[in-house]
Amino acid sequence: MRIAVVSESFLPTLNGVTTSVCRVLEHLRDRGHDAIVICPSAGAPREFAGFPVHEVPAFAYRQFPVGLPNPQVQRLLDDFAPDVVHAASPFLLGAQAIAAAARRNIASVAIFQTDVAGYARRNGLGAATALAWRLVRWVHEGADLTLAPSTASMADLAAAGIRRVERWGRGVDLEGYHPRNRPAAATRTLRDRIAPDGEIIVGYVGRVAPEKQLERLAALRGIPGIRIAIVGGGPSMASVERHLKGMPVTYLGTLTGGDLATAYATFDIFVHPGTEETFGQTIQEAHASGVPVIAPRAGGPIDLVRVRQNGFLFEPDDNRSLRGFVELLVRDEPLRLRMGEAGRRSVIDRSWESICGELVEHYENTIARRAHPAMAKAGTLKKVSRSRDS
Repeated sequence: MRIAVVSESFLPTLNGVTTSVCRVLEHLRDRGHDAIVICPSAGAPREFAGFPVHEVPAFAYRQFPVGLPNPQVQRLLDDFAPDVVHAASPFLLGAQAIAAAARRNIASVAIFQTDVAGYARRNGLGAATALAWRLVRWVHEGADLTLAPSTASMADLAAAGIRRVERWGRGVDLEGYHPRNRPAAATRTLRDRIAPDGEIIVGYVGRVAPEKQLERLAALRGIPGIRIAIVGGGPSMASVERHLKGMPVTYLGTLTGGDLATAYATFDIFVHPGTEETFGQTIQEAHASGVPVIAPRAGGPIDLVRVRQNGFLFEPDDNRSLRGFVELLVRDEPLRLRMGEAGRRSVIDRSWESICGELVEHYENTIARRAHPAMAKAGTLKKVSRSRDS
């Protein structure tokens, strides 16, 4: 199969979209498929997983490259002649690729990863929310299939009138993120740096940006016996440092690979304060590392956090609820350990191999529906098994 992956984000930008795209490309390589990558210009490598990477013009918005529609996209698609276009978190660049695919009778699959409603609420856009959803509907209705990562995002898409939506979760590196990292020498060294007196480490991993709402960690001020560790960087760093001034916080910067796995292994509790996650990849990584999670009862975390089993969900507008759950886990070590073990069990069937295998089946079904619409209407195409995300 030939797959043109058109992504609104790619290396060196690190986020959930980039991670998913990289794992998909590795899976396609390992299964003998052919692919190209089209992404915004931001210093991407010339190739990844053996596939060529093509950059197109972009402009920077909040330190994030936004790809611009460009005739080069159509030329690349014509030259490569894909069987399917994979549009990752499509916006301007993805919309062009989806439209070009439709004109050429090429199947297209759009991956939804943006909480439009949450972004509009946070920025007080009011009436502009409807306009934003019209844009999302325009982009995704052009695709043959939209894949959403959670029940919450599926509900948002249905409410916006977007059809042809199915659920596709995200995989996690079960070998890299593992409880066995906890006793490792590198983990002990980092723990000594963050919590020299054996304090409980409350950790966060992700972009430091307005939608992540890290300023809410100020609600933990004064809890005795804790240290806070923040992994990541971004445009809200100054605001976060100002809100958390005087608190015991260690800023570890952006980490990847083994360094990131070591950071997860130092955490006793993982907190994700943002309410605009369509999925929550770092929640899965924390669970794979054997760490209990505290996250808001909103968006993707609802599917990932099993209350009182592998973590807690706090009410989105109640910082006291967030603080209370942290205090409970700080006091109760046996509960932390039980929840950490349950977290590992909850993701054990979510390897990237399994999740990407489902994606390839979605590709095949979408190609078949476009080639044989009568078969699709008759319901004779094979059904993709869904990953267990709840």
